[in-house]
Amino acid sequence: MNNALLQSNIPNLPVRRGKVRDVYQLGGDRLLIVASDRISAFDVVMPTGIPDKGSILTGLSNFWFDFFRKEFPDCRNHLIETDAAKFPAELQPYRAQLAGRAVICRKTKVMPIEGIVRGYITGSGWKDYLKTGIVSGIKLPPGLKQCQQLPEPIFTPSTKAEAGHDEPISFEEAAKQVGEGVLAKARRLTIDLYARAAQFARGKGIIIADTKFEFGTHPDVDNGQTPILIDEALTPDSSRFWPADQYEVGRDQASFDKQYVRNYLETLSWNKQPPGPELPADVVMNTRAKYVEAFERLTGSKFQA
Repeated sequence: MNNALLQSNIPNLPVRRGKVRDVYQLGGDRLLIVASDRISAFDVVMPTGIPDKGSILTGLSNFWFDFFRKEFPDCRNHLIETDAAKFPAELQPYRAQLAGRAVICRKTKVMPIEGIVRGYITGSGWKDYLKTGIVSGIKLPPGLKQCQQLPEPIFTPSTKAEAGHDEPISFEEAAKQVGEGVLAKARRLTIDLYARAAQFARGKGIIIADTKFEFGTHPDVDNGQTPILIDEALTPDSSRFWPADQYEVGRDQASFDKQYVRNYLETLSWNKQPPGPELPADVVMNTRAKYVEAFERLTGSKFQA
């Protein structure tokens, strides 16, 4: 039986539902963010959930937010409270839904740009490179092979689409939307966070091939001129995690992320448009196992469902 939580339900609070997260307005500048067990691929939410996925994502994100707070004291994030037992009284009747998968955070002005950083050439970046040798306006060295490590990480922003596909854009195009100064800070932070996290993860036997960070601004933080890390950080949903001991240049890699689901979907005659197909039980449980293994390797803690 698949006991995944596909949707949280907290009556009387305004809610906006994304691909994975349900975001409730708590009043003032506070939000309640609940990570469901929904899984999306090719920007389409699947009708089948992955049990405990939301708890794994939230636990990993909280781990990284704490890691970055210690490693980069100037890096601000949106977290206010992660312990459901300390949530406001109005939320306590729903603690069974919230424990482990929800956080209370500060509401920010969300930057309409996703901060994608690539340390290896794979995915859509590999496809663009094969066509033009250029990824998001950045010319790369000739002769790179699939999944090869890049000489240095590159910042490849994309649009943040409310519906449909996010689209890669150049730094210059993104700067027109958010301002060059703020975007330059986001680029530096994205690359610095990735480089430190990749170094840490490699020591745990995981290659972080690429990841995306999302940022917001708040008038109380540098008058809205410094990006704040929001949403999630370095999870199997936002990153490509590869087992280091199986890494080999020139081919697709085994993974700890939802690439497993993507690879399954690629075997179907599905047009990558809604509605998505149901996922078979073996794909669901194998995906869950990969998420759990990534969590346990990176945090050093046993995942408690």
